[in-house]
Amino acid sequence: MNDASTTRVSPLSIASIVLSMTIAAVGSGIMSTYVPFVLTQAGETWAASSAVPALAFGGLVGCVVGGPLIRRVGHARLFACSTAMVIIAAVIIAADLPAIWWILARGLYGAASNVNFIIAQSWLNHAASNEWRGRAMSFFYMAYVLGLGAGAWAFGQIPVEGNLAPLAVVFVTALSILPIGLTRLPNPPPPASVSVNIPMAWRISPVGLIGVLASGGLSMVIQGFTPIYATTSQISQGEIALLMLVMQTGLLFVQYPLGMLSDLIDRRVVLLITCCLVVLAGGAALFVSFGTIILLMVVFLVFGGAVETVYSVANAHANDRADPGDFVPLSSTLLVAWSTAATVVPLGVTLLTPVFGQHTFIYAVMLVATAYGLYVLRRLKERKPVPTDERENIRIRSAQVPNASVITEPDADTTAP
Repeated sequence: MNDASTTRVSPLSIASIVLSMTIAAVGSGIMSTYVPFVLTQAGETWAASSAVPALAFGGLVGCVVGGPLIRRVGHARLFACSTAMVIIAAVIIAADLPAIWWILARGLYGAASNVNFIIAQSWLNHAASNEWRGRAMSFFYMAYVLGLGAGAWAFGQIPVEGNLAPLAVVFVTALSILPIGLTRLPNPPPPASVSVNIPMAWRISPVGLIGVLASGGLSMVIQGFTPIYATTSQISQGEIALLMLVMQTGLLFVQYPLGMLSDLIDRRVVLLITCCLVVLAGGAALFVSFGTIILLMVVFLVFGGAVETVYSVANAHANDRADPGDFVPLSSTLLVAWSTAATVVPLGVTLLTPVFGQHTFIYAVMLVATAYGLYVLRRLKERKPVPTDERENIRIRSAQVPNASVITEPDADTTAP
């Protein structure tokens, strides 16, 4: 009989899940670059900007409904259904309908992709043993984000005329069903319910809560508006694709070393350093022109990587302060906070861009980072740091996808209201 104990022997047991989600990420990377590029080139900049909060709002819906749907039909069936929704969204875009349909398609994609991500995290947490679960989740995040970058690069190799790019998304998304559909891993137990308790999260760690809020908005703004900004600057399709690929490597070159540093010193100091990096990179992005594209890529690598660092370190700081019994409601609250900010901040940028111009998203990121940095500085004077021996080891996490890992832990309380 195949049970959980037999599937936790080797890290290879999770290869099918990581492979499926990485292939799906390639399709996401293609589409997240294709949509803003085509809409902006067609003079539909309003639609390209509106698609960013639509994507985030869909993600918020996916985070809320993912758990109940998993409990209703199970992981495997829901993965097939939500992946079908991703394919439908790509077909809507391939059909060359009016721009409003593209916005709706991005919202549908956001909901479906976040449900897929929750399913994958739940399966990984159940299959992995305690000894290597943290490393497995870090590898999963890294593979997924690099898949996004590979998809962005692939977009640069696909003719933008016609509908070949969204058809490529249909192909790789359908392909992503095969590894997870053929896995021998048993279905894990359903995830815990999403229960929001903002007063509890604030009591545990205001720095962590506000940091997750800030990173949700910052990441969605940078990832969503950078291709629009680059397209309006009249650089080539290939250079935009390479820029988006380079941005994803910030996870390795910025988040990883700063995350390791936060295990050694007060995480709030690292958050303060990271906010300074965001502001400096934003200032550089305002002055470095697309004529020096290599230098600009380095600037956006730091820009994106610093936001990823805010997310991972703020998450870790909140968990450092929490008691074990608070992990599930805290994670639920942070998940909804991230999704809400990822919707509201890009919506604000969308509304203000016609007034302040295409640099609005950079100003917005610098403003949010500055405000959060000042708050962290204040908290440094008000509360002592968590002792080193009471901290969790930091994991690589991406601010571009929901962190549902604690909700889907094997020991999570699945009877939570």
